Amino acid sequence: MTRWGILATGNIAARFAADLKLVPGAELVAVGSRSTASAETFARTHDIGRAYGSWAELAADDDLDVVYVATPHSAHHEATTICLDAGRAVLVEKPFTLDLADSTELVETARAKGIFLMEAMWMRCNPVVRRVCELVADGAIGELTTVRADFGVAGPFPPESRMRARALGGGALLDLGVYPVSLAHLLLGVPQHIRSWAKISPEGVDENTGIVFGYDNGAVATLGCGILGHTPANAVIGGTTGRIELADPFFRPGTVTVHRAGAEPETIVAEHVGSGYQDEAAEVQRCLAEGLTESPLVPHSTTLEVMGLLDAVRAQIGVTYR
Repeated sequence: MTRWGILATGNIAARFAADLKLVPGAELVAVGSRSTASAETFARTHDIGRAYGSWAELAADDDLDVVYVATPHSAHHEATTICLDAGRAVLVEKPFTLDLADSTELVETARAKGIFLMEAMWMRCNPVVRRVCELVADGAIGELTTVRADFGVAGPFPPESRMRARALGGGALLDLGVYPVSLAHLLLGVPQHIRSWAKISPEGVDENTGIVFGYDNGAVATLGCGILGHTPANAVIGGTTGRIELADPFFRPGTVTVHRAGAEPETIVAEHVGSGYQDEAAEVQRCLAEGLTESPLVPHSTTLEVMGLLDAVRAQIGVTYR
């Protein structure tokens, strides 16, 4: 059995706890929060044996094999550092941290200690998205020319919410834009050219953001994210001999349609179970069983490259968190 701890007790932590029951060999044994009452309530709700009133107490539990950090991203660096210093393997909710400097520090700490560390970019672990990557690699739509993806949600969100509060790393880019940016990176790699624009809120975070990545081979990625209204949240991958359409939400699509030149469209239907967090949990367990310190599906290099792209976009749109 792989013995899990969850750090934080919010909505994502609850969804992860529910999905962990779907993962063979997984056992959720402890939860930690900055509030003893919150930890105890979460433990009762999810039938967890131990509840801790501090992150450090959770990290110090030697019965744990791995901790899932589910705090708002402004606290990822602090929480993950506590866990790594205690010798715990860590799965960190995306985005990894607020910026590349903090992300690099975590990766270097994990590598120096020989401890497993992975960003919870569940899209890269999703079976249907992995199948899309295989199709692209096999030349199903020829040479890639375009990626278009967006992710926008409707508010209104109060100024103090994690979606708008600057101190919490609020705004669309880190919470939502990380998905289209990660998809473009997954398919096309690091762009040589970046152009961005955003509407900035009174709190100083981005409310509506457009991004264009340009590649020296001629490919273009057109990406968007926002917190002012729902967007289609789908994606289209274009190639010289066809295209692949990922249905909403593209990071966990229910269907994928492959259009090949001169052929009838082919539709791949996903068999969804749970909320989708079980795929990343299963990948963590596979890596731990094999003695790996990073996942080949979500390697440290990918996490750092994507964070570097988010930093570059923030620099262009003028959003800072410190």
